[in-house]
Amino acid sequence: MTSTAKIPVSTDKAPAAIGPYSQGVRVGDFLYTSGQVALDPATGQMVSGGIEAQTTRVLENLRAVLGAAGASLTQVVKTTVFLKDMNDFAAMNAIYGQYFAPEGAVAPARSTVEVARLPKDALVEIEVIAVL
Repeated sequence: MTSTAKIPVSTDKAPAAIGPYSQGVRVGDFLYTSGQVALDPATGQMVSGGIEAQTTRVLENLRAVLGAAGASLTQVVKTTVFLKDMNDFAAMNAIYGQYFAPEGAVAPARSTVEVARLPKDALVEIEVIAVL
């Protein structure tokens, strides 16, 4: 029987939580991450640059949270992408594909939505669910 205990997952290699939430929560064989924006974990500041730079930082932050749980991007089964502007989809998708869909990999299921505003006025936020 799988445990239903919630186990927090955190790392200093991703931005610290700025509110009452965990970077990630493990329940049984699943890891649920909080949405990550393009905050540099070393400075706490938003990375400079456009959607490509922000998407890269977001995915590196997610990689760090997954790593803290002993997981990798290959174990992600579902992502949710929040974009400030759907016109950034193609550029975000190109970076996203490098991380989640290298040749031979099964890409996770995904939802992508445009939103009015994101924390810290980010251009993109991504959350994931992974099987451990």
